[in-house]
Amino acid sequence: MTVRLADLTTLRLGGPAAAYVRAETEQQLVEAVRDADARGEPVLVLGGGSNLVVADAGFDGTVVHVATRGIAEREDGTVEVQAGEPWDGLVAHTVTRRLAGMEALSGIPGATGATPIQNVGAYGQEVADTIASVRVLDRPTGEVRTLTPDDCGFGYRTSVFKRTPDRWTVLAVTFALTPSDQSAPVKYAELARTLGVQPGDTAPLQAVRDAVLELRRGKGMVVDPDDPDTRSAGSFFTNPILDPADFDALTERVHAELGPEIRPPAWPEPDGRVKTSAAWLIERAGFGKGHGDPATVAISSRHTLALTNRGQGTTFQLVALAREVADGVERRFGVALHPEPVFVGHGWIQAGDMSSR
Repeated sequence: MTVRLADLTTLRLGGPAAAYVRAETEQQLVEAVRDADARGEPVLVLGGGSNLVVADAGFDGTVVHVATRGIAEREDGTVEVQAGEPWDGLVAHTVTRRLAGMEALSGIPGATGATPIQNVGAYGQEVADTIASVRVLDRPTGEVRTLTPDDCGFGYRTSVFKRTPDRWTVLAVTFALTPSDQSAPVKYAELARTLGVQPGDTAPLQAVRDAVLELRRGKGMVVDPDDPDTRSAGSFFTNPILDPADFDALTERVHAELGPEIRPPAWPEPDGRVKTSAAWLIERAGFGKGHGDPATVAISSRHTLALTNRGQGTTFQLVALAREVADGVERRFGVALHPEPVFVGHGWIQAGDMSSR
């Protein structure tokens, strides 16, 4: 059976898998990865496909599709979730069960097992805030292990799983949530405004979920099969985090390019570095909403950070657009943008060598 990876990704792009296995239990998942490793085959562990940019030529190896399910509330108050459980369904479950801590992560597509890999975050929350442990297959040894948050090496949109992608397969994630009708403190100013509260205040869990879904829909960030703006991999670029000297250099470039009264957005990081906005840089480098080809690939008409497949696009075209945007930002402002999605069957720097046929 030939399986097109385009049918399993939110971008709706990507060629066929050389081999395909659907794993519906944790044991099937472990055995499928172990068997492929034993044969020396490349392995792609696929969840919801929401953070993948798959080459037009497909994947020359075994795709293990994680379809495991299960949400178990433990006596110690933690919640253990199988890797294949849909993420937004889990968030809805925690809100219904009056468990606070992930309500601001509503509407994010994909599977639960992918969230620690990327350290998924939005509207002031990250999954690392609530992860108690991650059960994994350690592929080099074939052993099943349980990792602590410190073992996971979480950072901004990264983890040990992302930095060493061929070592770990996430099997289940355990979360430590807070029993409460009220949310965690609302950190994100836009969300606070929507809720009518001050940053740092709390709000009813369901109200936070509803507000986040409203904000995400307005940006085309809730998957809708009839809306090409949602045919994306979410935010394509991470927000740059710069050393103070590099941020000062960016500010000087902005002053020179846009005027002395203009200053780039700045959010201080605990380590002394400064985070700035990729969307702000992209827009001011001349790449507005809708930039691209309305028939193939283009920047979303509602969200500058989302690159979308308008229906007739290819992965080659999408990555070419991404390179155009990143190169334009670097030329104008001297800041390198880094992609957030995982590239499968091709690379970011070598995008021009990727087969489009």
